[in-house]
Amino acid sequence: MSQLNAQHGRVGRPPVTSRTQILTAARRLIDRDGWEKLTIRRLAAEIGIGATTMYHHVRDKEDLLFLLIREYADQIPHPQMPDEPRDRIVAATAAIHDALAAWPWAAEVLTTDGFIARLGDSALWLVETIVAGAVDHGCTPQQAVRVFRSIWYYTVGEILVRAHSARGRDDDEQPAYLEAFIAGLDASRLPSLAALGEEWGTLASQDTYRQGLAAFVDGLLAQATSAAPKHR
Repeated sequence: MSQLNAQHGRVGRPPVTSRTQILTAARRLIDRDGWEKLTIRRLAAEIGIGATTMYHHVRDKEDLLFLLIREYADQIPHPQMPDEPRDRIVAATAAIHDALAAWPWAAEVLTTDGFIARLGDSALWLVETIVAGAVDHGCTPQQAVRVFRSIWYYTVGEILVRAHSARGRDDDEQPAYLEAFIAGLDASRLPSLAALGEEWGTLASQDTYRQGLAAFVDGLLAQATSAAPKHR
């Protein structure tokens, strides 16, 4: 190759596109337009290459999204874990929650079946911590999987409800909506809800995730170990 070609690249060919370039552009599109509108064609146009070239780097949109999630998880430092198995479960789950709360679209992607097989080591380390913590607490491996699954559903559900609520919230309309809801409650049919009245909006918006997580984990472990074989 001549010195000119070495400096300016091979004549007639597009510049090499790196994975970092692709993922950076994908994050930019998601931040701007939402993950639902991300397509391989739009991403290729954002970078300035053809869609066919893009398919040399990623198989499809789902593959791209999981690449983003794995890269994101790799950047999150592993928290120091407590000694007690139950506390390790809570700490690892809280770490998952905090990471996904910052990227709620990733929680949406991870609702697909078999998502765990698409995760990288950083994310799997947290899953391992939860499952191992349940086993160390006295669960069978099978029960530990059910504990993880239940905690996962609770965590992802909380993230998605809050994200969707925040997305549709309008500060000017929300008070009127709540006032209409409260005014429409029939105390003869719904006495408990009617008694809460104006407190409903305040109470419903409170962040009680960690309090609920701790109680949920305690209940799951108690239920599982009460039914676990006694030969351990």
